[in-house]
Amino acid sequence: MATERRGAAAKVKRARRPEVRLPPLVPWEGAGLEPDGDYDGVEFRGVDFTGQEGIGARFMDCAVEGCAFDGTGLARARIIDSTLTGIRGVGTDLSEASLRDVEVVDARLGGVQLHGSVLERVVIRGGKIDYLNLRKARLKDVVFDGCVLVEPDFGGARLERVEFTGCVLKGADLTGVTLTDVDLREAAELGIARGVDRLGGAVISPGQLFDLAGAFAAQLGVRVEG
Repeated sequence: MATERRGAAAKVKRARRPEVRLPPLVPWEGAGLEPDGDYDGVEFRGVDFTGQEGIGARFMDCAVEGCAFDGTGLARARIIDSTLTGIRGVGTDLSEASLRDVEVVDARLGGVQLHGSVLERVVIRGGKIDYLNLRKARLKDVVFDGCVLVEPDFGGARLERVEFTGCVLKGADLTGVTLTDVDLREAAELGIARGVDRLGGAVISPGQLFDLAGAFAAQLGVRVEG
């Protein structure tokens, strides 16, 4: 009985996924994003937002599909109950943004800035994100599903109930990260460049433990010689 109780206590808590149900939407007909703009029930399809500034904007019950966000300024934006599909861009600034109940599908992004942001009940499915900056961000109930993350930076971030399912992580930086109920067992590839000592609070598979043995040994100052 004691063994069963310990086993139950050791189970990682699953992430709560968003359930986005969009109302009838109105097609976007504006000239461009506006700082502190308020967008409610809008469909953005194939719009080029390159270089535009929407600092502090609020998007609620919106669908964003096939839009370009190269160098777009969306710092402190709030994205709620919305879907982002096929978005692309380099250098998108979402620093200190808030994403809640959001689905991101097949995104192609590079150098996106999400440092200091808050993500709650978010699914990022498919696509590829290079150099994702999540330093000092807070992630709760977030699922990375079948996407590729190249050199993501989680430095100083707090992750709670976060899952990596079929996801490829290459060169992840976990320096100073705090993990609670983070499930890495189903990651297709787990590459950690820094911060392997911060994996407390995460669950990995036996195979991943073997793959990370060299990183653990280096962290402990152990030399492995044949």
